[in-house]
Amino acid sequence: MRRTIHILLLGTGFIFIAMAILTAVIASNQVRSDTGIEKLQDCVEPVKVDYSAPVIQLTDIAGSTVSLADHKGDVILLNTWATWCPPCRREMPDLETYYRAHAEGGFILLGVNVGEETETVIQFVDTFHLTFPIWLDPDESTMRALNTFSLPYSVVIDREGIVRYAWSGATCLSALESTISPLLRQ
Repeated sequence: MRRTIHILLLGTGFIFIAMAILTAVIASNQVRSDTGIEKLQDCVEPVKVDYSAPVIQLTDIAGSTVSLADHKGDVILLNTWATWCPPCRREMPDLETYYRAHAEGGFILLGVNVGEETETVIQFVDTFHLTFPIWLDPDESTMRALNTFSLPYSVVIDREGIVRYAWSGATCLSALESTISPLLRQ
C-alpha cells in the first residue's frame, strides 16, 4: 500500500513537471500586446505569385464607395479579416505598426472586413486603434475574387497592379518587412 502511494505521488509529480515545461514552451512563443491579445512571434511566410489584381469595389466604414483601382501606383497590402477570427486579431497590432511606419512612402494597407455589421467593425477598429482604411464586404465578394475561403488572407499588390505575394494565416512584422519593404524601394 505504501509503495503504491509513493508511485502515485511520483507519477503526479512527473505530470506537474511536464505541464510546467509545456506551459513554459508555449509562453515563450507568445507575446501579449497592448490590446491584451496574445500573438505568436512566428508567422505565415508569403508565397510568390504573379497575376493581375482583381477588380474590387466596396464601401468603407464611413459609407463611401471605394475601389482597389483608386490605389494604383501604390504598393497595396489587401488583408481580409473578421472580428471573431483569432489569427486576425493576433496580426492586427503588427499590421498597424507596419502601416504607421510606411504610410508616407507609397504604401497603403486596406483591411477588408468580411461579413460583419458596421457597428461590430467600428468597435473592433476602436479597440485596436486602427488607422488604416477599413472596407466592408458583407457578401464576401473579396474572398471570391481572391479565390480563397480562409481568414485572414492577404495579398501584396505592386505599383503596376500585379499581385506579387499571397498568404493565408496571420502575418508578423518581420514577414511584412521582408516582403513589402523591397517593393516600396522600387
